[in-house]
Amino acid sequence: MTAPLKKPEILSPAGNFEKLTFASLYGADAVYFAGEMFGMRASADNFDFEEMKKGVELLHSNGKKAYLTLNTMPRNNELDLLDSYLDSVGDTGIDAVIVADMGVFSKVKERLPGVDIHISTQGANMNYLSCRMWHDMGASRIVLARELSLDDIAEIRAKTPSTLELEAFVHGAMCVSISGRCLLSEYYLDRDANRGKCAQPCRWVYNFSEEKRPEDMLTAELHPEGTYIFGSKDMNLIAHVKELTAAGIDSLKIEGRMKSAYYTAVVTNCYRIALDSLYSNSDITVNDLQRELDSVSHREYCTGYYFDHPQSEPHLATAPGYIKEKAFLATVEAYDEESGIALCRQRNKMVASEEAEIISPGKIGVSFKPIAMMDEEGNSIESAPHAQMLFKLKMPFAVKRGDIIRGK
Repeated sequence: MTAPLKKPEILSPAGNFEKLTFASLYGADAVYFAGEMFGMRASADNFDFEEMKKGVELLHSNGKKAYLTLNTMPRNNELDLLDSYLDSVGDTGIDAVIVADMGVFSKVKERLPGVDIHISTQGANMNYLSCRMWHDMGASRIVLARELSLDDIAEIRAKTPSTLELEAFVHGAMCVSISGRCLLSEYYLDRDANRGKCAQPCRWVYNFSEEKRPEDMLTAELHPEGTYIFGSKDMNLIAHVKELTAAGIDSLKIEGRMKSAYYTAVVTNCYRIALDSLYSNSDITVNDLQRELDSVSHREYCTGYYFDHPQSEPHLATAPGYIKEKAFLATVEAYDEESGIALCRQRNKMVASEEAEIISPGKIGVSFKPIAMMDEEGNSIESAPHAQMLFKLKMPFAVKRGDIIRGK
């Protein structure tokens, strides 16, 4: 297989420091996260300035980059806080700031002259003219609208300067609005989705009735359990990494700052493996990677709008809720090669007699059954039931710090 000329970055989400650590360990080239203000995921744990500094230092020590989301649409009464917030951001060593609002863009240019500016998908950039305009104004990257096809992106790449980077979402949740510009949450709950407070009403079940028969509730598609006219499927482009790269995308972006640390690790790992396999031989297949992605929390998968137009194929969900992920049982904290014993930290109850799986950076899940399970003192135990408890496993093969043990 002939590899594309330019290898894009894998960009992973981090809703807190633990997720940032897993993203870095499992193959992200860059991580995006929010501070405690002006980010589009107000419900995530997010980072105070000390955590931000710590996260940036960790990423930089591993040759990776850190991007701060600053992509809400602030109101007048929020602007007084922006200058001091940006001054504090400038002390963290952040590599880039992701913005959507033109006023915020101007302030970032003024207060953070050495920091790259990326234009958020909230900017809904769908053509090469708008991309050129932002580049002329000083933006170094455009996070493209999720409604674009692969052909649209290839044309934008061909008609914009090579110094302008293009970023596109390749995995995770989508919205039934133009690149996340949605008013449903504010309408129903007075929670403004464009300022980080989305309650995700697009995932709710909706019914309707005839005007004179309000008690006779119907569903739009006549399913007894309800209809999901606003709920999108999740995007999954793991089988199309080669096409994405060939189209000239510089950054493959994974959605999910509010998902689990397990989600961050597994999805990042899959796209890292898929991308690297374009440049070197690998025994891991797309089907292997798809099985890994099936193990994380998700709705039904689709390929977004890369190959379909939203008007002809809106990719609406056909079932409510999420397909649950496999149980995240433990992480390996240390491993002694001589004894073959791993020190582990519990995440969910693990039982010695039950088969489990372990994943490592660059590898897919491998089934195993512990030879023995012990407490910290080496006493035999049948299970690890207590949250965050340390315990030991006699392993049938070598493992390393950061490996994840999950349910079979």
